[in-house]
Amino acid sequence: MLGMWEKMSLIWLQVGQCGNQIGQEWWQILSSNIAEADRYPYFSRDGLINAICVDTEPKVIRKLRQQVKRGYFRDANIIVGQRGRGNNWAYGYQGISTSGEKNLLDRTMEAFRKEVERRDCYSGTVILHSLCGGTGSGMGSRLCEEIRDTYPAGYILSVTAAPHEAGDSPLQHYNSLLCLAWIQRFCDGVLLFQNDEVMKRAASLTEKKSFTASGLQPSVSLTSMNTHIASCLAGLLCPVYSLKTRSSVSVGLEPWELIRSLCPISTMKFLHTSQVCRRGSVSWDKVTSLAVQTVPRADPHGQLHHSLSVLAVARNSQDYSFLLSQDSVLTKLRQAYRCVTWNPSPIHCWTDPQNILDPSCHSHSLTVCANHSSAADLMSGVLTKARRMYDAGAYLHWYRRYGCEDDHFQMSFDALNSVVDEYRGLGVP
Repeated sequence: MLGMWEKMSLIWLQVGQCGNQIGQEWWQILSSNIAEADRYPYFSRDGLINAICVDTEPKVIRKLRQQVKRGYFRDANIIVGQRGRGNNWAYGYQGISTSGEKNLLDRTMEAFRKEVERRDCYSGTVILHSLCGGTGSGMGSRLCEEIRDTYPAGYILSVTAAPHEAGDSPLQHYNSLLCLAWIQRFCDGVLLFQNDEVMKRAASLTEKKSFTASGLQPSVSLTSMNTHIASCLAGLLCPVYSLKTRSSVSVGLEPWELIRSLCPISTMKFLHTSQVCRRGSVSWDKVTSLAVQTVPRADPHGQLHHSLSVLAVARNSQDYSFLLSQDSVLTKLRQAYRCVTWNPSPIHCWTDPQNILDPSCHSHSLTVCANHSSAADLMSGVLTKARRMYDAGAYLHWYRRYGCEDDHFQMSFDALNSVVDEYRGLGVP
């Protein structure tokens, strides 16, 4: 039986501070709430976590190993350097030449190779990282490229955190530009979480309505934001009854079925996620109405957003009530997300009679993921700000010193402009 459970197992790759902090929250949800029979697409036969944790500084990974309970990381899969990457994509992508740090990429790929060999059938990789930091953006891009070249048959699903629009780093626009271009080229799907939106959702969920002195941003901890992202991942990627075998065994199809359902066109693969979880007696129509409230309606110019495809994952403890409301829920989602008329099957639905997000009581959770044209808003902003800096020659010497030349920037500008054009044309008849 273990052999069958392992057949479609995947490898989790956590890169940089952000990727490992999200991973910490993800593994706490998974190791604490998931049923024993559903663990094996995510854990090895020996019970160790199917994850490789990479960072150029040791502090975050040390904390992760201390706090994740009921699950253990393989020592050889903890890849740590001693120097950061200076919030510089080129520095993270290229690495440095000292003997202790030079092998960070090689060590990661060697650990990855061994994890692949532990699988009966390697199906793909989920990579957690950010667009902003040097390690998450630069080394994350390099690892996507290396994995694609070495294991071309496996899927790559990127879980990516985008920086605050107001600014996390003076280099964030360059880093975002280059990283987005790389994951567009080498990944099959991208779950894109924007920090400003995640902060609003985390503030709403924790009922924290206080604001800072500026009055612009709610006071929300980084842990709460990471927990929200991990909760969305759990809603989407934890085993569902719909995808289990007849004997109720999970074979880990969820990440790859998500890609197949939502990313049928290679030029559009950026996904928006919304989630609502409620306890007690609440109608599914009410839960759906709350979920669609967070969907971006139009771009800054007033052009309405559209969706290429939508996936709804409904989890409700102890009953199958969703099935009674499924038609009305899917109709409401199709209208709210403005699904394109030329896709004959734009809505997909998975269900599970257990709610992993709140297993202790009667509860409902609805996680909705859409290939949505609002991704173009983020990219358009990145393009505008990065182009302004690039034309002024700002900070370019910091990138050129690590081998990032004009060709890399021009390729990235062209790639993102193409993606923006594709998304802008979604609603055009």
